[in-house]
Amino acid sequence: MNHFFVRPEQIGDKFITIEGDDVNHIKNVLRMQQGGQICVRNGQDNKEYRCEIKLFEPGSITAQIMWIEEMGIELPSRIYLFQGMPKGDKMEMIIQKSIELGVYEIIPMFTKRTVIKLNDKKEENKRRRWTGIAESAAKQSKRMIIPEVTKVMNFSEAVTYANQLDIRLIPYEMANGMKECREKIGKIAPGQSIAVFIGPEGGFDEQEIRLAQENGMWPVTLGRRILRTETAGLAALSILMYHLERD
Repeated sequence: MNHFFVRPEQIGDKFITIEGDDVNHIKNVLRMQQGGQICVRNGQDNKEYRCEIKLFEPGSITAQIMWIEEMGIELPSRIYLFQGMPKGDKMEMIIQKSIELGVYEIIPMFTKRTVIKLNDKKEENKRRRWTGIAESAAKQSKRMIIPEVTKVMNFSEAVTYANQLDIRLIPYEMANGMKECREKIGKIAPGQSIAVFIGPEGGFDEQEIRLAQENGMWPVTLGRRILRTETAGLAALSILMYHLERD
């Protein structure tokens, strides 16, 4: 069954109004007719609305709510991925796969070893592209929310932003061994918010690691092998997903 997101105000007591690009997708791509069934979510809670299409209009579709289900799809903790900006189009893949793994929010970062440069216009275009990828990935993986891709921050801004979170992890090749990493991950409880900091190509600068530690971050290892920037975040998210996922 096809899944769509709407704003909370588009959901009434008995009917849901679908607007925007999804109208064209339902009518002209999926070629759905009156009586067709869809799933609708508002991107903010754990409810899924099973609906039947009732009315097509030029700029909207009206769907009748058949029943509402409380879904347990989201992880019990909110995970924030602070991703050092990689070269090329790697960020697109990182966004897509991290959303499949349950990330709550993605924060792109400029660090000392970041290679690419963005002006305001380029960043705006990239964020528009990233937001579209996030929505598509959320639909594909049947997420209840569309994780936000925030504005690009510098490392210092990102550290300050992360200070509000309960647990802050920074994978680092010089961190202590797997035993300590397992102990730290094992202490994370469902419901705690978690930051994961991933460096760009070339990793983090030593001064950045010191700043992170001064702000209460835990350096952790992801193993003896050196992982690419597009791999490291996904490895960390996979470990956290396995640890936190409900039975």
